[in-house]
Amino acid sequence: MTKISITDDYAERDASIAINSYTTVLRRPSVPHEVFATYWRDVHGPLCSRIPGLGWYVQNHFDREQDAHLWPAIDGIAPFDDYVLDGGVEIGFATQADQDAFDDACPILFADEQNMFAATIAYALPTGSTTFVDRVADPIPNEDDGLDRIHVHFGAGKTDPARFATFMHRFADTLAGDLAVLKVRLHQPDRYDNANPAPPAPNVGHEVPPERAQVAILELAFETPLTRRQFFASALFQNTIEDQKAHIGYVAAFAVSGVYTYVRDKTLTTAGLRGSRPAQLIERLGAANQIAADAKTLLFTGAL
Repeated sequence: MTKISITDDYAERDASIAINSYTTVLRRPSVPHEVFATYWRDVHGPLCSRIPGLGWYVQNHFDREQDAHLWPAIDGIAPFDDYVLDGGVEIGFATQADQDAFDDACPILFADEQNMFAATIAYALPTGSTTFVDRVADPIPNEDDGLDRIHVHFGAGKTDPARFATFMHRFADTLAGDLAVLKVRLHQPDRYDNANPAPPAPNVGHEVPPERAQVAILELAFETPLTRRQFFASALFQNTIEDQKAHIGYVAAFAVSGVYTYVRDKTLTTAGLRGSRPAQLIERLGAANQIAADAKTLLFTGAL
């Protein structure tokens, strides 16, 4: 059972990630979703986890069959046109030297993207992301933990980009003040430039329309969808609507079907070492021998 708290806040544990990126992913339409999700979790995930310099690696898988009320429709804020995603990825680093080491080794990773991704867009966060509150105790989830998690993508549209950024920070801080909101994490990346596609993975799309160049992403968690709906009806949220209309041009919300953590604090998790689903089996059966020092040495070196 997921441990949550209204008194303990674990937000500070994310502060070690000084440099971050948030990458949106869209699977190839000819690849069945279950094949895509399995490959991403258990083939691509462990490959990425072993790239030098990596300090933080989390896959957030999205559910396309989401409920109709993930985020309130607000007059004057348009939905992003034709915006469908299968996930969002955080890849972070403790230092610039660590990121440089990762970038130097990345061609082996980027060559794998074409096997399951139709499009990936890596938004750069050179000063990191901000966790305003996190009342979920587990630092390395590798599951659908039963919480109601959503990622909400906002576009500045024709509003002033600086004021958009200032508002989004203030907005996230406001949401974090309500106990119904278990997690608030904000990503405010640099403006995306189609002339410098990122990541430079071959045979994968890396272009965005103008309305998705300047974005902000909010990660939110609630205990249940009912809690979320009740929060949207609360005075605290309703009092933000006029400011939302003044500063936000576009919005899209995505339901999270699972959060899978492969690296935290420059350390491989069991999912990073063995793959996400094997890690779940190891935990379920209590197979401690599978993550003992001799097993890790064998897996990394091919010898005891």
